[in-house]
Amino acid sequence: MQIHISTNDGVPIYLQIVNQIKYLVAAGRLGPGEELPPIRVLAEQLLINPNTVARAYLELERAGIVLKRHGSGTYISDAGSPLARRERLKILHQRADALLAEASHLGVDLPGVLDLLKERDHNINRSNK
Repeated sequence: MQIHISTNDGVPIYLQIVNQIKYLVAAGRLGPGEELPPIRVLAEQLLINPNTVARAYLELERAGIVLKRHGSGTYISDAGSPLARRERLKILHQRADALLAEASHLGVDLPGVLDLLKERDHNINRSNK
């Protein structure tokens, strides 16, 4: 499981973890019953405080995405695996907000951002063929 943390986008680290795990579940890259890394292991990999990972796992548990099995670990729940379109859009909304905020700080207007997205989409779709 690959999680990437950014300290520059203004999104709290625990939310970055939550959003990325939700994305991995929605994309089918984490399936029902798969075990997440132990809190301390993930914290060491990401070079962050274990309490941050624990908070992310708690949020995921509250959302029904994961189940904690006391003494056994944290697993993707059977019910949490197909995330609704609403949840996927929520993740994209957060990323769009971060992109627009950064573009504003860099002096790039909306048409410039749209041109960049179209260019990146073209490049990605061309390389996938």
